[in-house]
Amino acid sequence: MVSKKKVVLAYSGGLDTSIIIPWLKENFDYEVIAVCVDVGQGTEIETVKKKAVKSGASKLYVEDVKEEFVKDYIFPTLKAGAVYEGKYLLGTSFARPLIAKKLVEIAHKEGAEAIAHGATGKGNDQVRFELTIKALSPHMKIIAPWRIWDIKSREQAVDYAVARGIPVPVTREHPYSMDRNVWHLSHEGSDLEDPWFTPDDSTYLMTVPPEKAPDNPTFLEIYFEKGIPKAINGIEYSPLALVEKLNEIGGQNGVGITDMVENRLVGIKSRGVYECPGGTILYNAHRELERLTLDRQTSFFKDTVANQYAQLVYDGLWYTPLKKALDAFVDSTQETVTGTVKLKLYKGSCTVCGSKSPYSLYNHEFATFGEDEVYNQKDAEGFINLFGLPLKVRALMEEKLQQEINAQRKIKAV
Repeated sequence: MVSKKKVVLAYSGGLDTSIIIPWLKENFDYEVIAVCVDVGQGTEIETVKKKAVKSGASKLYVEDVKEEFVKDYIFPTLKAGAVYEGKYLLGTSFARPLIAKKLVEIAHKEGAEAIAHGATGKGNDQVRFELTIKALSPHMKIIAPWRIWDIKSREQAVDYAVARGIPVPVTREHPYSMDRNVWHLSHEGSDLEDPWFTPDDSTYLMTVPPEKAPDNPTFLEIYFEKGIPKAINGIEYSPLALVEKLNEIGGQNGVGITDMVENRLVGIKSRGVYECPGGTILYNAHRELERLTLDRQTSFFKDTVANQYAQLVYDGLWYTPLKKALDAFVDSTQETVTGTVKLKLYKGSCTVCGSKSPYSLYNHEFATFGEDEVYNQKDAEGFINLFGLPLKVRALMEEKLQQEINAQRKIKAV
């Protein structure tokens, strides 16, 4: 008996991937090997285990990569200070390269000829998955059902699933598309496709609505070592445990809700509601520590790098020479980003209250407005003269030119 060819499917148990298993079997006669890469979906993993084989998969891999996710993907992006379009902390974006890497590893192990995913033809994830696969396994066949099947909407996808007895985690009454991992939870689709629509409180699962947060603020201190968070209130945590703890604290205080219309890589604007409590706290704390420890020129240039880094991650260009080069720059800037930041969380806000570092470039003797013995204020005059010289030269040139024009006008008037 000739064995069937194999395809490895990125399987989440959600609406999109729930119907792909029977579709692949019906249209390609493949043996479908489902792979669920656990980046922090929580209780969803148990549901996935029960559903995959019932849907027709021959085998299910569950790969727990949460610690690797935080250490090798989240923290490098945090050190870079990368934020997409000023708001999005890239929760889905940097999970996709790791998931795709695991798909490639299992495809090679199983001798599969193809990898399939459930990303839509209108979204960013199709690009992120496929660029990683191309970078790590250039000869691998890729199947993206949403680009080739007859199903054109999430409503039709629900009909397809119901017809085949496949349970899905959405209904017509609440058809949000959600992506959850240890870093964040995203909500898209349905009512949220109207940018004027206001989400109700039931939308939020990681974070309480700010107005329902405690009436008393929560104070905490985060310790960083070379840009990496190590401890909360003096207690050391593993990378994963630290993020989970901050998610808990931030969520209780209504911190980390972002509602934005963003520019997708494919040229379409989309709206997403994101919950990222721990990430919001870490970004605020890390940025404040950099303000204390980085010089002005490095800090300004790093802002430029952060924007480029964010775009690379958002676009799925994780495994690229430029990303590797930017990491080298970022790592060099973090050599002195060691210290502690104190923050206050209160009804959705995350406010820095103080910072300290053995590498602090802040010097009280220089900064004080009181009397000091290290700064001669008379020196400022020479500095201002030199700093303002281009402005003075330009003003003198314009003055001279205007005098010549006035002189010419007088001659013509005579």
